[in-house]
Amino acid sequence: MSEPTTGAPRLSPLSTLIFASRWLQLPLYLGLIVAQCVYVFLFGKELWHLVHEAPAMGEQQIMLIVLGLIDVVMISNLLVMVIVGGYETFVSRLRLEGHPDQPEWLSHVNASVLKVKLAMAIIGISSIHLLKTFIEAGSLGSEGSRFTEAGVLWQTIIHAVFILSAIGIAWTDKLMTSVSARREHEAHH
Repeated sequence: MSEPTTGAPRLSPLSTLIFASRWLQLPLYLGLIVAQCVYVFLFGKELWHLVHEAPAMGEQQIMLIVLGLIDVVMISNLLVMVIVGGYETFVSRLRLEGHPDQPEWLSHVNASVLKVKLAMAIIGISSIHLLKTFIEAGSLGSEGSRFTEAGVLWQTIIHAVFILSAIGIAWTDKLMTSVSARREHEAHH
């Protein structure tokens, strides 16, 4: 008697090993979940500091702490995108179809979409850091600031490089998508 076919091709042992190696990423994603927990702790600590010290703080001090909280949230969002999107793209399906809390972007995530989303998140995080630097440097003046003019200039240059990189990634993705769509269209006609 022959075995029933399931429709899936039988893989060689080497192919099976190579394909199974994707599970080596699981500890990495679990480690990022631990890092997420550290950020939750940091957020709570900073929020506690803000609430208890607010009466003695000036507006700029409060603004810097709030920007720090926003920064923690944005980094946490970046972690979620990497954990959920990376696991779904590179390791295994999460099978969240129909779940009321499934992120909208997860239904069409792939490595290309993930790269663009990550680049945009990094720009957002960099923007918050740069804004904090501008506020802190401006409020303290050149005396007492931990930022030199050269340091602020380099942060600005690095931020501009992040923006240019994100534009480059998005443009390349758009080119690849349009070429792929054109080939698919030509194949059907």
